[in-house]
Amino acid sequence: MSLDSAELPSTLLNSTAVNFDAVFFDFGGTLFSYRSVQGRSFYPILLEGLERLGVSVESREAGRAWQKASAESFREHHPLDYYLHKDLFQDIFRRFAVHVGGEASPADLEWFHEAQRRMVVDGFELRPGCVEMLQRLRGAGVHAGIVSNIDDDYLLPMLERAGLLDHLDAWTSSEEASSCKPHRGIYDHALRKADTAAERSMFVGDSPEHDIIGARRLGMQTILIRDENVETPGAGAGEAAEPHHRVTALSSVADLVLD
Repeated sequence: MSLDSAELPSTLLNSTAVNFDAVFFDFGGTLFSYRSVQGRSFYPILLEGLERLGVSVESREAGRAWQKASAESFREHHPLDYYLHKDLFQDIFRRFAVHVGGEASPADLEWFHEAQRRMVVDGFELRPGCVEMLQRLRGAGVHAGIVSNIDDDYLLPMLERAGLLDHLDAWTSSEEASSCKPHRGIYDHALRKADTAAERSMFVGDSPEHDIIGARRLGMQTILIRDENVETPGAGAGEAAEPHHRVTALSSVADLVLD
């Protein structure tokens, strides 16, 4: 959906008031693009994984095996109310090993979790305009929070490295909430922190299957932000929903929320 005023809901037109009490953001794929932690960044981990497994396959075959393992694991975990993402990621590597003709040991699984975690924590980059957008929202009195399907050993170091702790009112991991999107527990946890209702909130995410459908079920307005030609983890894992709005830049989020 474009940002032309003719296409905006009436609540966003001809008003001098702030339209929402809170805006919640998914983190991966939303405030930062997966572009910085996929492809070339991930390939060395895949190669080392094959070496550890004692398997030699062509890169295309390894890529197809990884995609198949990832899709299988996300489909299995998606219906669960809660799971550690460490378990999800390790399950993907375990399945990947089988698909390339190997078998992952407990030591291999621990290595993979830490290698992937370190790659993401050290390599991710915020989207352009992220901090400025958060400053606009908070300057207008809007609660700005992160609601992420991620474990604490990812989220907190990433927030610190990006300097986001001073630009957010709250942050919620699935580990803290003992709930994973799209299930309502994690949304309710974040709403309590913001002391507001779903109907007064906006949710911004990159996944129709995780972010958008869960937020819409609670009555939140939703914004989908996507990168062209960037794979969204868990795409197709479960039922999806259409967002109320689509944007390609974070600055457009503030334009939608504020006058």
